[in-house]
Amino acid sequence: MKTVVFSDAHLDVGERGRERRSEFVRFLRGFDVSVGRVIVLGDLFDFWFEYRHVIFSGYFEVLRAFAELRDRGVELHLVCGNHDYWAGRFLQEALKFKVHRDPVVLDFGEKRVLLVHGDGLNKRDWGYRVYRRIARARAVVWAFRRLHPDHAMGIARWVSRYSRRMTEVRDPARGSEARALRSFAQEALRRGDADVIICGHAHAPAYEEYPTPKGAGLYINCGDWMYHRAHVEWDGVEFRLIPGT
Repeated sequence: MKTVVFSDAHLDVGERGRERRSEFVRFLRGFDVSVGRVIVLGDLFDFWFEYRHVIFSGYFEVLRAFAELRDRGVELHLVCGNHDYWAGRFLQEALKFKVHRDPVVLDFGEKRVLLVHGDGLNKRDWGYRVYRRIARARAVVWAFRRLHPDHAMGIARWVSRYSRRMTEVRDPARGSEARALRSFAQEALRRGDADVIICGHAHAPAYEEYPTPKGAGLYINCGDWMYHRAHVEWDGVEFRLIPGT
């Protein structure tokens, strides 16, 4: 079963995000029949929040493309990131996503693969770690759900733009997030937690080999779909990092 893994598309509902959303839909519809599993490694949307009776209309074509994959029998997974942690009932029941709020180990043939979005692993980013605890608190989620969806999306888009300006680095591959994820993967492989670690979040594609108790393991960072159009493919035997643009 061929598997495709990608992260950090950061799809936006606004007019400026229309072209990227259309390109992303073409990407999903371009999977050939050999693809039996698709794993989204977090931050599919720049903001996703579920209401009981409402979905964000700007994501309609993207959701329809995932529904087409569902109808083909493709297994869909979402490992939640910091922009779509609130994924839940709609994605699970309507689109049949298997939603993982925490890192998860899945089998890729004989390989055990640890899938991690990667937010919160940078221990020096105290500001984000505090924000993460607040944003995931039940009381905050309850209060946010009482907002009108248009207002909620407006607030979330403003926070996202502000956060991106504050944390943007010239070379993500040399940034603190990329270093934190690499360090995490090295230690996890050394302990034998998995044979392969695949992360996202850092927007920095990587394909590196590190020692494990069994010999050697892989650390792969998907990069991001937002800028690089990068993704990972597993053909049943080998992992390939497709750099995109």
